[in-house]
Amino acid sequence: MTLPKPVRAPIKDRASILFVERGQLDVIDGVLVLIDKLGVRMQLPIGAIACLMLEPGTRVSHRAVQLAGQVGCLLVWVGEGGVRVYSAGLMSTHRADRLLQQARAALDEPLRLAVVRKMYALRFGQDVPPHMDVDQLRGLEGARVKKMYVELADKAGFEWRGRSYDPSNHEAGDLPNRCLSVANSCLYGLTHAAILAAGYSPAIGFIHTGKPQSFVYDVADIMKFDTVVPTAFRVAQSRPSNPERAVRQACRDSFRQSKLLDKIIPLINDLLDTAGPRMTSLREGEIAPYLPEDDPFADVDHRD
Repeated sequence: MTLPKPVRAPIKDRASILFVERGQLDVIDGVLVLIDKLGVRMQLPIGAIACLMLEPGTRVSHRAVQLAGQVGCLLVWVGEGGVRVYSAGLMSTHRADRLLQQARAALDEPLRLAVVRKMYALRFGQDVPPHMDVDQLRGLEGARVKKMYVELADKAGFEWRGRSYDPSNHEAGDLPNRCLSVANSCLYGLTHAAILAAGYSPAIGFIHTGKPQSFVYDVADIMKFDTVVPTAFRVAQSRPSNPERAVRQACRDSFRQSKLLDKIIPLINDLLDTAGPRMTSLREGEIAPYLPEDDPFADVDHRD
């Protein structure tokens, strides 16, 4: 029997993130299903989801991972409540022009600085001083970020004691910090999915460097204070009995209402276009044509 071809929605039209816990992910009759401990099956439209966040208690079959790769849904293994990211899958768009453009910009110091300036300009809504290098810009960022945390915490009625997060003991943090950790994790997962879907590398960063998710942090930080940070403080203000779950749901609703997923890939393209056109190779003069931005999977060969 020939199974139907999996549905693959354009990244901009997908639901942002879905958390899965305590179940078996498998493929039955060509459809991804979540099977609970009682054997009850729930179908998941994986081709219409950008990112599946897999919490403890989740098992994934080889066929489920294969299907996720075929439709371009990122699998991220996270801690309970989504407060820690342990690992993430890979998605391939079978293109290299964007990746080569990103690598060239990161390795060329003047180009890297141009991208960093653009990042800070977008983040703070104003141009940065032209004489500053990357380290000086980081210092400027630190001062502004501290001020923004204080202002948002004060607005929510909290006395801000600083950003504090112990990855080995999430419960040790105060309520605002716990909510912020969950909210950041949600944004990182969504950003990671968009970066891979567009054909970039999550590891090649410009402000953050040397980590598997350096570029994820770079891009997410641009949007953080306009999206998940206010959401985290708002949820903390209501003092819910299960803050982790409340934050995840609030972030999910906020991502959907703001159509954030629709905006991330154009934002990344705009950032890296600051460093020049996309390249088909590292040799000078070989320039790749721009592909349609409405569907990052348009040029993917999905044959087995």
